[in-house]
Amino acid sequence: MTPKLIRRTKIVATVGPASESSDMIARLIGAGVNVFRLNFSHGTAQQHASVAARIRKQANIAGVYVGILADLQGPKIRISNFRQGSVELSAGDRFRLDLDLGEDDGDIRAVGLNYEELCSSVTRGDTLLLDDGRIRLRVDDVESSAVDCSVLVGGTLSSRKGINRLGGGLAAPALTPKDLTDIDSLAEVRPDFVAVSFVSSADDILQTRELLAQHDLHPAIIAKIERAEVVADESILDGILLASSGIMVARGDLGVEVGDAQLIGIQKELISRARRMDRVVITATQMMESMINSRLPTRAEVFDVANAVLDGTDAVMLSAETAVGKFPVDVVNAMSEAALGAERQPVARTSRYRLNQEFASAQETIAMSAIYAANHYSNVRGIACLTESGTTPLLMSRLSSGRPIFALSHLGETLQKLCLCRGVVPLFFDASVFDPAEVEASAIEFLLDGGYLGKGDSILLTRGEVMGAAGSTNIMKILPVA
Repeated sequence: MTPKLIRRTKIVATVGPASESSDMIARLIGAGVNVFRLNFSHGTAQQHASVAARIRKQANIAGVYVGILADLQGPKIRISNFRQGSVELSAGDRFRLDLDLGEDDGDIRAVGLNYEELCSSVTRGDTLLLDDGRIRLRVDDVESSAVDCSVLVGGTLSSRKGINRLGGGLAAPALTPKDLTDIDSLAEVRPDFVAVSFVSSADDILQTRELLAQHDLHPAIIAKIERAEVVADESILDGILLASSGIMVARGDLGVEVGDAQLIGIQKELISRARRMDRVVITATQMMESMINSRLPTRAEVFDVANAVLDGTDAVMLSAETAVGKFPVDVVNAMSEAALGAERQPVARTSRYRLNQEFASAQETIAMSAIYAANHYSNVRGIACLTESGTTPLLMSRLSSGRPIFALSHLGETLQKLCLCRGVVPLFFDASVFDPAEVEASAIEFLLDGGYLGKGDSILLTRGEVMGAAGSTNIMKILPVA
């Protein structure tokens, strides 16, 4: 029997009106979704809890581990409302951002907004970007409670659109009152991952972790990188990476602040830096946006997904494509095919990572040695990793390889968090029910029965001499599959 073809890059799909039914969740799991994102910018806490329950039920029916990511809204700075819902701005028009204007009193001349620090955060000559950069304003004059602007790039501006400053600098605390309330509600959702929006420092991550711990919640925390000032300061960025379990390259607001031309290089550096620091990384925003209304992606979108895969991203994310799009299953299939196509390329299977570095522990030495051995011995079809904490398969996933990493554990929490790790297949396997002398043979039989291996293959197995102890991995073996 030919072993299963396993996609290494994980897919994160956002749940919304188009994908929240049990039937659609089941179909998306079947198409290959590894993690579902609950967007707390929309919906109620109870709705998210209900969706989370459906996801867990359908994952259990399918017999696979599927993660749940709760994405906090964060301090998105927005204009207020227009009386008519929107206005049409033309280049050269004068337009005023007025803190004293009523919430629903916006018109062709001015609009209110919810950011009291605006007047102290901008200066004459700055460029302000509205609606993800579709509208551009030049700051002409700054008063105590209003900013007068000229329209550089016009168009239709609707109520509640976001506002950024070119180059960054419009900052507010990462956790808003709404986020604090949403964190309190997460006890009902019990997510595997929590994404923090508009992170500005490691303190934002530490505060989030403390608040979650008060509810006995210990999810992996993902820092969304969206601010120009964060990517401009390596010490801040590294602090955020060290404090978190991973990052999301949130290309929407980040691209608006730094410019799309700069974003290309920044994306590559963020992916590389996250992998070097043993953190997972998600690449997000508009990856297959045309498929909101189309059954087929553009060639540019396929290349975009493939490029992120070749850069080494752990996961690629779908937002509106699965939340409100017409073809949620088709877009997951298209993203999966694009990722698999990129993974077939030799550059996606090799790495010089840590080739000239010393290892910090026996566990890390075994993890890196296993990947090196698997990459240089063609008969090895995969790596079986008996794990408690999930650290060893995480470390293995940082080094590119064409071999699947089978994380075998009896701990559901560990397996759920490994849903985001590139190349890792989380599988329930309770080594404690077997005689110690039979564990290795039982693991091989388990993988063989699951269709992950074929007779005549070899499997590289890692484990701890002391079974059941986190951080104790110190044994590596190459075993035949009889």
